[in-house]
Amino acid sequence: MKEFRRRKGMFLPVLASMLVLCTALPVFAEEAEEAAEAVSPFFNSWWALAPAFVAIILALITKEVYSSLFIGILFGAILTANGNFEGTLQTVFSDGIVASMSDSYNVGILVFLVMLGTIVAMMNKAGGSAAFGRWAEEHIKTRKGAQFATILLGCLIFIDDYFNCLTVGSVMRPVTDRHKISRAKLAYLIDATAAPICIIAPVSSWAAAVSGFVEDGSGIQLFIRTIPYNFYALLTIIMMLTLTAKDIDYGPMAKYEKNAKKGDLFSGSNPYEGMKDDVPEGKGRVIDLILPVLVLIGCCVVGMIYTGGFFGGADFITAFSESDASVGLMLGSAFAVLFAIIYFVARKAFGFREAMSCLPEGFKAMVPAILILILAWTLNGITSGLGADTYVAGLIENSALGLQMFLPAFIFLIGCVLSFATGTSWGTFGILIPIVLKAFPWSAGNPISIVCVAACMAGAVCGDHCSPISDTTIMSSAGAQCEHVNHVSTQIPYAVTAAIVSAIGYLMAGVFAVKGLPAVIALPFAGLLMIIVALALGRKTDVGTE
Repeated sequence: MKEFRRRKGMFLPVLASMLVLCTALPVFAEEAEEAAEAVSPFFNSWWALAPAFVAIILALITKEVYSSLFIGILFGAILTANGNFEGTLQTVFSDGIVASMSDSYNVGILVFLVMLGTIVAMMNKAGGSAAFGRWAEEHIKTRKGAQFATILLGCLIFIDDYFNCLTVGSVMRPVTDRHKISRAKLAYLIDATAAPICIIAPVSSWAAAVSGFVEDGSGIQLFIRTIPYNFYALLTIIMMLTLTAKDIDYGPMAKYEKNAKKGDLFSGSNPYEGMKDDVPEGKGRVIDLILPVLVLIGCCVVGMIYTGGFFGGADFITAFSESDASVGLMLGSAFAVLFAIIYFVARKAFGFREAMSCLPEGFKAMVPAILILILAWTLNGITSGLGADTYVAGLIENSALGLQMFLPAFIFLIGCVLSFATGTSWGTFGILIPIVLKAFPWSAGNPISIVCVAACMAGAVCGDHCSPISDTTIMSSAGAQCEHVNHVSTQIPYAVTAAIVSAIGYLMAGVFAVKGLPAVIALPFAGLLMIIVALALGRKTDVGTE
């Protein structure tokens, strides 16, 4: 109760200030119709990023993400509508929430999540997760082994970050729980093997997205060339492996791991507490978990290349580069659900009626993630409507002809800020990559071009990792069934550490490229520095002392 009153005391002044702002903005139009149609004076300025920062700051202060996102949306709507009340409501609901929910790409992702939740519910009901837990209990003997198994599974599921987050979480939760690994640490391991793996995997939805921003049709070739320079992704993997191998942590994560070793896996509330599955002891087999996951991976791959025209004559790489991830994942998951129903009913794991009951169970399990995603998409749409992309693009273009050796590091930092504020990595490199390629065409042989494109992608992933409104961050929390704000607060120190070392790496790469030296030699230096920093910051989580 005291905690509620404390948060309420912080929340009410913020809400009151929002209402005051709504009535005190000096840009009120004289008539409602004129105000609704007027161009916001905040367009294409630093104010365009303010709504996202309001949501992020409130989420970190209040530790309550739903109201924080909605207040950020409301603030952005006030700026968009020039303070007009009717226009604000229109922006929040019709142009915001309804528009984000009616977007075909977003709907495909939501359907995919529900299908994935349904498959997980069926695997749990059949006892697949419990069986895998029993198998893991026999074969995985240590906390390190459980964490390395999580990392390995995350690396193997490289097709899509959403799929990665929810699948790895559902499979590894029983294992990490048995070895007293905090849900915050599990969420970090999931997140660190989601976007960082996808952004360096040529056969993934991320590779398809990046290639779509290259106009001359050489997107996949460019993507492959950028892999050795994607410092943030590579350094995140190096840091994660170092921390796991030495069983060390730092920052808030150390406290969560210390509590987990005492038996408290959550260090606070568990938003998924009412979603536990009651599986009879001894029921189920390991194949009940492995086979549906393998079928899901295969169906999703086939679904994605189908949308890219593979069955119409396109080769595999071209089909993947031109695929629609939303439609492909939706189709793949739908066929995987159909297979799971037939398989489990035929094996008499449960009846058809019980299989159908898994549909609402899967939807129920995904409700927290779906709600946050809808609000995050709405906030992103409002910041885009205020010209956040135009504003940041102007910053990049105005500095593109400056000191080239500092350009990769500068682009990386800009990508971090933009992705952090908007919560979208795809949108970030969608903004920055065309600008960089326009200033430095990679086909012209400019060595700085590939490094800068890689810096765009790395900065986008870094900001995505830090942002509470990022869809991948939200999915990682959902996959681990971890309190979302706890995941964000424990991951930020790790992400910032990797970001600092990455920025140093991009400074070295920029200098090497300008001097005519191979820029890739900056990678081993940055990797060694990452290991040294991780070992210097990390410490054992001793449960014997407070």
